[in-house]
Amino acid sequence: MTDHPLVVRAEALVDLGRYEDAKGTLATRLQEDPEDVRALLELARCHLAAGEGDRAVEATDRAVALAPEDYATLEMRARALRKVGRMAETGAALREAIRLDPHRWRPYAALAEIQPWLPDGDRQQGVRFGQEAVRLAPEEPSAYESLYKAAMLAAEHDLARRTLEALRRLDPTNALAVVLQTDDAAKSPGVKAAEAADLYADALTTVPNSPWLKGALDDVTYRLLRGTRWIALFCLLAAGVLIDIFPQEGKAVRELPAPLGNRLWVLVVMCAFWGFGAWRRYRKLRAGARMNVRSLVRRRRWARIVLAQASWAVLCALLISQVPWTERTAPQVLFWAGLVPTLATIWFDKKKRN
Repeated sequence: MTDHPLVVRAEALVDLGRYEDAKGTLATRLQEDPEDVRALLELARCHLAAGEGDRAVEATDRAVALAPEDYATLEMRARALRKVGRMAETGAALREAIRLDPHRWRPYAALAEIQPWLPDGDRQQGVRFGQEAVRLAPEEPSAYESLYKAAMLAAEHDLARRTLEALRRLDPTNALAVVLQTDDAAKSPGVKAAEAADLYADALTTVPNSPWLKGALDDVTYRLLRGTRWIALFCLLAAGVLIDIFPQEGKAVRELPAPLGNRLWVLVVMCAFWGFGAWRRYRKLRAGARMNVRSLVRRRRWARIVLAQASWAVLCALLISQVPWTERTAPQVLFWAGLVPTLATIWFDKKKRN
């Protein structure tokens, strides 16, 4: 049976995100025919898209009363019930949909994902539902996603890995597969922050709208920025060693001012620290990762604080090492001024996200 033109129009409006217009169109249709089940199902879909789960359930209540043996009605009711967290009723609706049409894959996939929250709570049964969904729809990425989730919930990690690989082969741009495989690679033992940044940046070229990947790239970029402070502290230490900033009694002490050649040598060492420890690493990053470094400094207050601390420590190191001091009092003050602000935060700002 062909849907009424008003229902077809409402469906297009929902797809465009014009939910209020869709509701008005469906209200007109339901005034004409309160028993139009397809209009009620489209109204439920509209409420779900707008985040109105309770109202979607009300619409499916009316639809089920009119067509209790209709597969589409039961499937939509299961979606609405799941939205509001009524899992036992969701499971019952999905099982009834399977009874009506056992060759549809979606009810199996939905049961695979919610099985741990059903009264029996059998996670292995969830895996079996997921496998059945894949068997019925071997070309449907969403079926593999459901099987992956069920396998993870059942601690079937080998099955989850194989499912993810199959999903990536089927759909190389699938967001779930790209995100999880990238995260697994980035967190593998021995993977450095710069390598992880490149992995996340590459993944974002495939899934550019993934908030999870963007957050992960921000976090690993922040790790790179935090690493610059250690380079700055090494520079500060090198400057302190140059002039024996804290001489010990009974030991020979370098005379001040330090020779020009020694001061220039320390400057070369500092440049080497930054050249190999920061600049070279930055230049080797992929373009997307380099752009995110600059973006993060603009967006995150703590990223700017980290860079400011590193810059301040290096400035103190330069003043200590390059000025021909004749006494150690001023260099000692500079040493502590460069050291303390960094050490005051370096141990607790690892998780700062603002």
